[in-house]
Amino acid sequence: MKTLFTADVTSLGGRSGTIQSADGLLDVTLGNPLEKGIEKRGPNPELLFAGAYSVCYHGALCNAAKQFGPPIADSRVRALVSLIEDDQGGFRLAVELHAQLPGADRALAQRIMDEAHKTCPYSKALRGDTAVTLVVDGPAEPTSEICGLPRGRLAAREQTKIQPNL
Repeated sequence: MKTLFTADVTSLGGRSGTIQSADGLLDVTLGNPLEKGIEKRGPNPELLFAGAYSVCYHGALCNAAKQFGPPIADSRVRALVSLIEDDQGGFRLAVELHAQLPGADRALAQRIMDEAHKTCPYSKALRGDTAVTLVVDGPAEPTSEICGLPRGRLAAREQTKIQPNL
């Protein structure tokens, strides 16, 4: 195993505070939907996690789709992340990943999603303590992208064997 890169982020003030990356690319004041007055001040941790998970899983989905045929054009992934209070007074996350895979029937879309769930680093990190539900959604509106790349650049990416970002 080799480390490809490491993200370095520091938080101050917990759920109602701030986060900042060491490289300065991320500098965010957080909102807290559980605290009156700052609900919409900024993103909450679950929103940030949902965004990161959807992007990571989408990369794994694009890789998995290649195993079953040509790349899936205009795919979309939506992540719903819920904060759950358990019976012991602690907290857990629950996740639903929704995918639209135009051109793939429901059975194929489910196989692709299941395969992506096996390889996505976020999915791997959550195994054991977080329920993750995979849902095949209906067709998406067409875009000019195939797995995040303009249609014309996909062929170039395939030829150079560059892996999509996970």
